[in-house]
Amino acid sequence: MDLMGMMGKLQATQQKIEETKKRLDTVLIDEQSSDGLLKITITANQTIKSIAVDDALLEDKEQLEDYLILVTNKAIAKAINVNKTELDAVAKMDLPMIPGMEDMFK
Repeated sequence: MDLMGMMGKLQATQQKIEETKKRLDTVLIDEQSSDGLLKITITANQTIKSIAVDDALLEDKEQLEDYLILVTNKAIAKAINVNKTELDAVAKMDLPMIPGMEDMFK
C-alpha cells in the first residue's frame, strides 16, 4: 500500500470537499407552502437567504407560524439531501473507502 500516495489523495480530496462546501453556499433551494403564500430560499449549506410572506398570512399568526415551521423544515431536508449527495460524490470520487475514515467527510 502506497501510504504517501494515499496521503496525497486524501489531502486532494479534503481540498475538493472544502471547495464543494464553499460552492454549496451558492446553491439555492426554493421551497413554498402548497398555496404559495410562504416562500423560503435556503442554501445547500442550510443558511436561510430569504423568506417571503404573503399579506394574507399576516392576519393569522398561528397559520403563519405553522407555515414557517413546515416550509422551513422541508427546505432544510432538501438542503441536507443536496449537501450530502454533493459531498459524498466528492469523497468517493478519488478515494477507496478505508474503514473508520467515513467520519472525516462529515
